[in-house]
Amino acid sequence: MRAMTVSRSATQPAVLGIDFGTSNSAAACRLGDGPVQPLVLEGTATALPTAIFFNAEDHRTHFGRDAVAQYLAGTEGRLMRSLKSLLGSPLLLEKTEVNGQPISFQEIITTFLLEIKRRALAQMGTEPTQVVLGRPVHFVDDNPERDALAQLMLSQAADAAGLRNVRFQLEPIAAAFDYEQRIDRDSQVLVVDIGGGTSDFTVVRLRAPRPGEAARRRDRSRDVLATRGVHIGGTDYDQRLSLAHAMPLLGFRHTGPDGREVPSAVFFDLATWHLIHWRYSAKAIREAQALRTNYSQPLLHQRLMTVLQERLAHHMANDVEQAKIDISRASQSATAHPAAHMDFGYLEPGLGADIDAAGLAHHLAGLLAQVVQCALDCTQAAGLRPDQLDAIYLTGGSSALATFQQALQQAFPGVPLVEGDLFGGVAAGLVCGVD
Repeated sequence: MRAMTVSRSATQPAVLGIDFGTSNSAAACRLGDGPVQPLVLEGTATALPTAIFFNAEDHRTHFGRDAVAQYLAGTEGRLMRSLKSLLGSPLLLEKTEVNGQPISFQEIITTFLLEIKRRALAQMGTEPTQVVLGRPVHFVDDNPERDALAQLMLSQAADAAGLRNVRFQLEPIAAAFDYEQRIDRDSQVLVVDIGGGTSDFTVVRLRAPRPGEAARRRDRSRDVLATRGVHIGGTDYDQRLSLAHAMPLLGFRHTGPDGREVPSAVFFDLATWHLIHWRYSAKAIREAQALRTNYSQPLLHQRLMTVLQERLAHHMANDVEQAKIDISRASQSATAHPAAHMDFGYLEPGLGADIDAAGLAHHLAGLLAQVVQCALDCTQAAGLRPDQLDAIYLTGGSSALATFQQALQQAFPGVPLVEGDLFGGVAAGLVCGVD
């Protein structure tokens, strides 16, 4: 996609929508009465992985695919992903050392938002007069105070990045606005937004365009019939698969000489994107070293220490995530027996693990059941039966997971699944509802 540069008069409004996601981020804009335009954030792609790498060799900062590539190439530095998951947590204000300097995780989020703004303005050619930030239905489940704190923290990070006149919109409602641009009849739709950290649902009445119709009403509150969300997403699926297939190679659920399992906290952290970096500190490495007496097999403990000392956990997490994606793609293409091999040869020659579609479905069944139940609860809260929906609109990268779509079809038989722009739909919808 070619970069967009548009000239405008000083009085023409410019709206910028930013979908700051756990795993991927996107942006879109609208200048004056013009159409909504997705913005290219990396190369020719509109989706930018929410990853940041601080290069310790030349002190440059890398973003997105470039950040992950630098890390996987063995460049010395710090990789950070899934920072959105820290919003609402006191950990966000704690400082970590980057290239010899202390920096808070909120400042790192600010750095990422500032880069999105920089890339967006290069295409817009002007400062936005309004910014709309997406937010999940719940940053934090069942805790209104921490949820409000999470939005405040994101708002403060946006302000520090120089984003002005910021307002928030629920991500599934934004996705609904995006889908509404393409329907040809009025519909009652369940919007499903499955991201890296949350799964959000909205039942909404959508109106097909009518000849000569003026701009749509900004206040669509009466059209939103119900909204629900749960703090489960793609990174939780990755964690579950890592604990099942990768962490046992380091000693997870290994029984020691005293007949008890090795303490599991280190493995849960190494299987969780936004917690990995905590295990690279000198104190955490000393704690892991002290686990040696809990192991009956020294090789497993040696692998654990190698992962920590050489900072290989992000590499393992990336391989687990890619295996999940590969199996899902193969399932959608009707491959007879979808499977993937995770090659951990960088840890130990010949070391690896295999996973197939049946195993993936087994390990994710519990999480998927919770997510699908949230979809059913949202539909019931809207006063509808599943068969009264006209469509289920899918957005968010994790909504493409074949096992999830299969579970959704079983819960909503006969309701068509419509796959939207998985990574850019929310960003586009953020600016659709702004006058």
